[in-house]
Amino acid sequence: MRVVIEGVILTAVSEQESSPTKVKDLQVLTKLRLNTFVLITTAFGFYLSAKGLNGMAGQWVLLIHTLIGTASSAFGAAAFNQLMEIEDDARMKRTADRPLPSRRMGVIKAFAIGWGLAAFGVIHLKAMVNTEASILAAVTIVIYVFVYTPLKKVHSINTLVGAIPGAIPPVIGWVGAGGSWGDLGAWFLFALLFLWQLPHFVAISWLCREEYELAGYRMWSNGDVSGALTASLFVWFSISLILLTFWGAYEGFFGWVMAVGHGILVFVLMMPMLRYGASGERKPMRLAFFGTLLYLPFVLLGLAFAWS
Repeated sequence: MRVVIEGVILTAVSEQESSPTKVKDLQVLTKLRLNTFVLITTAFGFYLSAKGLNGMAGQWVLLIHTLIGTASSAFGAAAFNQLMEIEDDARMKRTADRPLPSRRMGVIKAFAIGWGLAAFGVIHLKAMVNTEASILAAVTIVIYVFVYTPLKKVHSINTLVGAIPGAIPPVIGWVGAGGSWGDLGAWFLFALLFLWQLPHFVAISWLCREEYELAGYRMWSNGDVSGALTASLFVWFSISLILLTFWGAYEGFFGWVMAVGHGILVFVLMMPMLRYGASGERKPMRLAFFGTLLYLPFVLLGLAFAWS
């Protein structure tokens, strides 16, 4: 009797422990934390297109549908990405414990989750938002899964290609609120997110360059032991961000005070690269990487107040 009772208790405990693991695996498969940025930028694009909170009156339900469709599409694309990189993820320490390379989740199950989420997202945007948002979500999935993912093993230009799907979500938000993807404001948001990702990604790729090289990924940081090339790219991409906001001020999206303040912010955040970027030390690169994380919320908040 005691053995049976203990067996039941152990089984119950095991089931309780496995449930959180399954939830966590689903979060990792869909890259929930990373895709939080997707939702933030989508909502931001919607907000600017609607001309602020006053313009969003009566559009909150539409915003929710836009976020649901965009999130589902992004989650599905993330699952497909990991399905295509199971062997590569298994070679890298930081990704080896993902549900697919660790064999905690089957390929068929992951494929069903990815397909279901991606299809639902695109269809939901078509049915509940508009055709333009649906097309943009579909294009994002195609580029991320079928162009960027295989290109990582072929050419270092993959970083530029990978920044395209990351820059589309604010445009989905923009058209979701009734704007057009041909609007200059939509293109400004696309360019802002595109250029922000580049210094962000080059810093990551240098910090993880040994693992990327082991997995066979073609990155700009490959062989850049001193960090000189990476630092140079980081600085030039950051300067491009400054020039972009000058163009935004020229077009009247916001005032010159915003553009100048943005330029000062970018300059401060790239100081570690300017001073120690080619030293081969990890600390300056980590500081620059965290700087890119701080950059986005500051800039989005500034634009929310300054956008005309």
